[in-house]
Amino acid sequence: MAIPVPSRLLFIDGEWKEPVLKKRIPIINPSTEENIGDIPAATSEDVELAVAAARRALIRNKGSDWSTASGSVRARYLRAIADKIKVRKPELAKLEAIDCGKPLDEAAWDIDDVAGCFEYYADLAEGLDAKQKAPVSLPMDTFKSYVLQEPIGVVGLITPWNYPMLMATWKVAPALAAGCTAILKPSELASVTCLELGDICREVGLPPGVLNILTGLGPEAGAPLASHPHVDKIAFTGSSATGSKIMTAAAQLVKPVSLELGGKSPIIVFEDVDLDKAAEWTLFGCFWTNGQICSATSRLIVHESIATELLNRMVKWIENIKISDPLEEGCRLGPVVSEGQYEKIMKSIETAKREGATILTGGSRPEHLKKGFFVKPTLITDVTTSMQIWKEEVFGPVLAVKTFSNEEEAIELANDTHYGLGAAVISNDLERCERVTKAFQAGIVWINCSQPCFTQAPWGGKKRSGFGRELGEWGLSNYLNVKQVTQYISDEPWGWYQKPSRM
Repeated sequence: MAIPVPSRLLFIDGEWKEPVLKKRIPIINPSTEENIGDIPAATSEDVELAVAAARRALIRNKGSDWSTASGSVRARYLRAIADKIKVRKPELAKLEAIDCGKPLDEAAWDIDDVAGCFEYYADLAEGLDAKQKAPVSLPMDTFKSYVLQEPIGVVGLITPWNYPMLMATWKVAPALAAGCTAILKPSELASVTCLELGDICREVGLPPGVLNILTGLGPEAGAPLASHPHVDKIAFTGSSATGSKIMTAAAQLVKPVSLELGGKSPIIVFEDVDLDKAAEWTLFGCFWTNGQICSATSRLIVHESIATELLNRMVKWIENIKISDPLEEGCRLGPVVSEGQYEKIMKSIETAKREGATILTGGSRPEHLKKGFFVKPTLITDVTTSMQIWKEEVFGPVLAVKTFSNEEEAIELANDTHYGLGAAVISNDLERCERVTKAFQAGIVWINCSQPCFTQAPWGGKKRSGFGRELGEWGLSNYLNVKQVTQYISDEPWGWYQKPSRM
């Protein structure tokens, strides 16, 4: 049965508004390649309206409606949003699956995490009240000092298509908890559930302009948002190339940015492991979200003594993965998000073959699926460090494999990348795991697993994977300014200058 996609407008100032230029973008179901609806396409004219609405909401009634309200007031809205998301979970999960192609079970898991993230930041919003006026210890008793934590202002939130609603929430929830007002610009490739968040905000009575949602193309909507003089910060998740452009635009106004960018993360598998456990975690680390995840551990670095046996087992595990329409029961790998992404992945595989690598399994469309942007899970061996498949992010279900002979070589291979988002190590020797963890040049490390992510723990990278941290208390601090307040409390004159003899 076809799932109806709601026809929405832009969400500005608490209302649905048609784009000024009345443009729309088609929605293509990646499983069927069919047009299933369309989304509004914002341009710079709409950005102006949304920024103005967010600015009004920030200062309305001297901020008492939102930015200077107590954290407990904002928390009530965040919890109300979470409750609505729970009620609408079945619908939202299906919309996510047909919009971006991820398996329905995975999409449902994401929606649970969306609700949990709003609840978590509701708790932190309440906690902010107790942290205000935190005293600072000073060496002089003639002064006292304290710290205020205040919202950074109007923030632009630009989010990707691989976790459409969840990664939007990673930014929206802490920004709102901090007291900021926001303009969310999701990816044009998967915006449906983000627009439904606007509908939920209306239902719970979120004050107008606190959250505005602009769907549209990056150059037409994202770029003017990033460079807008009345946007106080940009938080972006996406490609390193786009992140560089956003940084350049923000630099003209000395505007803070936080960036969560690409990755080419390693997973080291030592010789002392259970091979089936290692096989499953390695495959999960690369093929979860149809391989479209910035932290994917897409470079397998395996000890030479177990490489052949591990790869043989991985091939058997791969043959058991159900590749299908995301809505089919038991689906564990759906299509990639778009035709453009499909072609990019296939080109990367062809380049690997041309450079001398071996396609051990996969590398093509599944035979039973004639429509849709499906790519078989792919293992590539005989890889050298000079190959594109080793160096560049593919963003698809493609795993490059190299062997190593000792721990030092494994670490050198793991760090042989411009990126530094995630890294994983699998070994029963926990002392070795600790050594490798310290040696990894990455913002996130997994031991004997790959990809688990918790709202309470910080998320972010280093090198060309960006900077700043999302989630946990670190995610909230992204949207807060720290203000020092110091008071002279002595009755005595300061006495630095000589008092005039005649007054």
